[in-house]
Amino acid sequence: MKLDFETFEDFWPYYVHEHQDPTNRALHYVGTSLAIGTVAAAALTLNPAWLVVTPVVGYGFAWAGHFIVEKNRPATFQHPLWSLRGDFRMLKYAALGKMGAEVDRVKAMANGVTARPSADTVLN
Repeated sequence: MKLDFETFEDFWPYYVHEHQDPTNRALHYVGTSLAIGTVAAAALTLNPAWLVVTPVVGYGFAWAGHFIVEKNRPATFQHPLWSLRGDFRMLKYAALGKMGAEVDRVKAMANGVTARPSADTVLN
Protein backbone atom coordinates (compact mmCIF):
# COMPACT_ATOMS: atom_id res chain seq x y z
CA MET A 1 0.00 0.00 0.00
CA LYS A 2 1.25 3.49 -0.89
CA LEU A 3 2.90 5.28 2.05
CA ASP A 4 3.57 8.69 0.46
CA PHE A 5 0.41 10.77 0.72
CA GLU A 6 -0.41 14.22 -0.58
CA THR A 7 -3.78 14.69 1.15
CA PHE A 8 -5.67 13.32 4.11
CA GLU A 9 -8.13 11.66 1.72
CA ASP A 10 -5.19 9.80 0.15
CA PHE A 11 -4.02 8.81 3.65
CA TRP A 12 -7.45 7.64 4.91
CA PRO A 13 -7.52 4.22 3.16
CA TYR A 14 -4.06 3.46 4.55
CA TYR A 15 -5.25 4.52 8.02
CA VAL A 16 -8.31 2.27 7.77
CA HIS A 17 -6.18 -0.62 6.52
CA GLU A 18 -4.02 -0.31 9.64
CA HIS A 19 -7.16 -0.48 11.84
CA GLN A 20 -8.93 -3.57 10.50
CA ASP A 21 -9.17 -5.41 13.81
CA PRO A 22 -12.28 -4.40 15.79
CA THR A 23 -10.41 -4.71 19.10
CA ASN A 24 -7.75 -2.30 17.88
CA ARG A 25 -10.47 0.13 16.83
CA ALA A 26 -12.20 -0.25 20.21
CA LEU A 27 -8.95 0.58 22.01
CA HIS A 28 -8.66 3.68 19.81
CA TYR A 29 -12.21 4.72 20.69
CA VAL A 30 -11.41 4.40 24.41
CA GLY A 31 -8.16 6.35 24.07
CA THR A 32 -9.65 9.09 21.91
CA SER A 33 -12.65 9.46 24.22
CA LEU A 34 -10.45 9.64 27.31
CA ALA A 35 -8.19 12.19 25.60
CA ILE A 36 -11.24 14.33 24.81
CA GLY A 37 -12.31 13.93 28.44
CA THR A 38 -8.97 15.14 29.78
CA VAL A 39 -9.07 18.22 27.54
CA ALA A 40 -12.63 18.91 28.72
CA ALA A 41 -11.58 18.42 32.36
CA ALA A 42 -8.71 20.89 31.88
CA ALA A 43 -11.09 23.46 30.43
CA LEU A 44 -13.85 22.93 32.99
CA THR A 45 -11.58 22.93 36.03
CA LEU A 46 -9.16 25.52 34.63
CA ASN A 47 -6.44 23.06 35.60
CA PRO A 48 -3.94 22.48 32.77
CA ALA A 49 -2.44 19.52 34.65
CA TRP A 50 -5.11 17.37 32.97
CA LEU A 51 -3.35 18.02 29.65
CA VAL A 52 -0.31 16.05 30.81
CA VAL A 53 -2.48 12.93 30.86
CA THR A 54 -4.02 13.57 27.42
CA PRO A 55 -1.31 11.99 25.24
CA VAL A 56 -0.77 9.17 27.74
CA VAL A 57 -4.38 7.98 27.61
CA GLY A 58 -4.84 8.76 23.92
CA TYR A 59 -1.67 7.12 22.66
CA GLY A 60 -1.51 4.44 25.35
CA PHE A 61 -4.69 2.68 24.31
CA ALA A 62 -4.11 3.24 20.59
CA TRP A 63 -0.53 1.98 20.63
CA ALA A 64 -1.54 -1.08 22.65
CA GLY A 65 -4.05 -1.79 19.90
CA HIS A 66 -1.34 -1.59 17.26
CA PHE A 67 1.52 -3.38 18.98
CA ILE A 68 -0.46 -6.08 20.81
CA VAL A 69 -3.63 -6.60 18.76
CA GLU A 70 -3.06 -5.52 15.16
CA LYS A 71 0.71 -6.16 15.32
CA ASN A 72 1.62 -3.18 13.17
CA ARG A 73 3.28 0.19 13.62
CA PRO A 74 1.06 3.18 14.47
CA ALA A 75 0.61 5.68 11.64
CA THR A 76 1.33 8.38 14.23
CA PHE A 77 5.06 7.89 13.75
CA GLN A 78 4.96 8.87 10.06
CA HIS A 79 1.88 11.10 9.87
CA PRO A 80 1.03 12.47 13.35
CA LEU A 81 -1.57 15.09 12.36
CA TRP A 82 -3.34 12.98 9.77
CA SER A 83 -3.34 10.08 12.22
CA LEU A 84 -5.00 12.26 14.85
CA ARG A 85 -7.56 13.41 12.29
CA GLY A 86 -8.08 9.75 11.36
CA ASP A 87 -8.72 8.88 15.02
CA PHE A 88 -11.49 11.47 15.17
CA ARG A 89 -13.02 10.39 11.86
CA MET A 90 -12.92 6.75 12.94
CA LEU A 91 -14.64 7.64 16.24
CA LYS A 92 -17.29 9.59 14.33
CA TYR A 93 -17.91 6.67 11.95
CA ALA A 94 -18.14 4.28 14.89
CA ALA A 95 -20.66 6.52 16.65
CA LEU A 96 -22.71 6.56 13.46
CA GLY A 97 -22.39 2.79 12.97
CA LYS A 98 -20.44 3.27 9.72
CA MET A 99 -16.90 2.12 10.55
CA GLY A 100 -17.40 -1.57 9.74
CA ALA A 101 -18.70 -0.66 6.30
CA GLU A 102 -15.76 1.68 5.82
CA VAL A 103 -13.30 -1.12 6.61
CA ASP A 104 -15.11 -3.33 4.07
CA ARG A 105 -14.98 -0.53 1.48
CA VAL A 106 -11.23 -0.06 1.91
CA LYS A 107 -10.62 -3.83 1.75
CA ALA A 108 -12.59 -3.94 -1.50
CA MET A 109 -10.50 -1.06 -2.90
CA ALA A 110 -7.30 -2.92 -2.01
CA ASN A 111 -8.62 -5.96 -3.86
CA GLY A 112 -9.33 -3.92 -6.99
CA VAL A 113 -13.09 -3.85 -6.57
CA THR A 114 -14.74 -0.59 -7.59
CA ALA A 115 -15.26 1.26 -4.33
CA ARG A 116 -18.45 2.78 -3.13
CA PRO A 117 -18.18 6.36 -1.84
CA SER A 118 -16.73 6.78 1.65
CA ALA A 119 -19.08 7.27 4.59
CA ASP A 120 -18.21 10.98 4.61
CA THR A 121 -19.40 11.35 1.02
CA VAL A 122 -22.64 9.59 1.91
CA LEU A 123 -23.06 11.56 5.15
CA ASN A 124 -22.46 15.02 3.69
